[in-house]
Amino acid sequence: MERNAYFDNAKLLLIFLVVFGHVIQPITIDSTGVNTLYKWIYTFHMPAFIFLAGFFAKGSGDKNYLLKLAKKLLLPYVIFQFIYSSYYIYIGDSVRLTDLFHPHWSLWFLFSLFSWHILLYWFKRIPAVYSISITVLIGLIVGYFPEIGHQFSLSRTFVFFPFFLLGYLVTTDHVMRLKQKSFRITSIIVMTIVALAIYYAPEFNSGWLLASKSYGDLGMPEYGGAARLLVYITATLMAMSVLAWVPNKQYKFTKLGTRTLYVYLLHGIFIQYFRQNDVFYVDGVIDLFGLAVISAGIVLLLSSRPILSISQPIIEGKASILKKYVASK
Repeated sequence: MERNAYFDNAKLLLIFLVVFGHVIQPITIDSTGVNTLYKWIYTFHMPAFIFLAGFFAKGSGDKNYLLKLAKKLLLPYVIFQFIYSSYYIYIGDSVRLTDLFHPHWSLWFLFSLFSWHILLYWFKRIPAVYSISITVLIGLIVGYFPEIGHQFSLSRTFVFFPFFLLGYLVTTDHVMRLKQKSFRITSIIVMTIVALAIYYAPEFNSGWLLASKSYGDLGMPEYGGAARLLVYITATLMAMSVLAWVPNKQYKFTKLGTRTLYVYLLHGIFIQYFRQNDVFYVDGVIDLFGLAVISAGIVLLLSSRPILSISQPIIEGKASILKKYVASK
């Protein structure tokens, strides 16, 4: 697909929020404000990220495409399962060690992304209204089965699939309608209401936003479906609201939006070290701003050409960047 600056800007914004959210997560227990910001980010950042992944899955379905996708997603998944297992031992956090089919931390996205492409083969053949309705219904039902959880990233695969399918079904024109002035004004109201609701409402388990646990584990074995439906509605409105403010303009940093997979896979090396050693704390707005700057720095570092050239053989199974650099010397 021809690159559009809007989508690269959106991916860059969302990967920054992924990193920033992971940086501030350990601090949420000590600050109501940080906890509110964390949950506010989590209402939309992965649904929006998954929506964009679906948008760029227009070529999905061909057998060769799926084989290439397996190489692109499953091979790095296996490699990084090993890398993170080794890294946890190195930093003294062997408690996190798991088997191959229990994704380490953020690696669930690779497993689920491959699964979404497989599911898309069937669901794209169903009329849009019915396919979206069915996937939402499945997402509501799976929460009643504790067997469907973290293993194979099954829970997240089913719960987040509606956003991936929606991204596949929409066009650029559909997305650009979010830029209309009337909707952008409405989006500010939506984002404000959600922030206030999180701040003033009774404390709720952030697991509702992570989609990896059953309703029983989340304390609502009977009415969890209604709660997840509310999460679906909130996530959709929030994702639309945030995407409405993504700029269309091409900036110098826009190209970094094409390198989000590198940031996603590698930033855990920093985050897990920070968490293991209790590196950060927040004692005011300035500290929080400092963590945002550090998060942006991690994104910039992991998007840099040197890091790309070193990690490309592991992540993409090729060394074109390194070969190009050597050839230029």
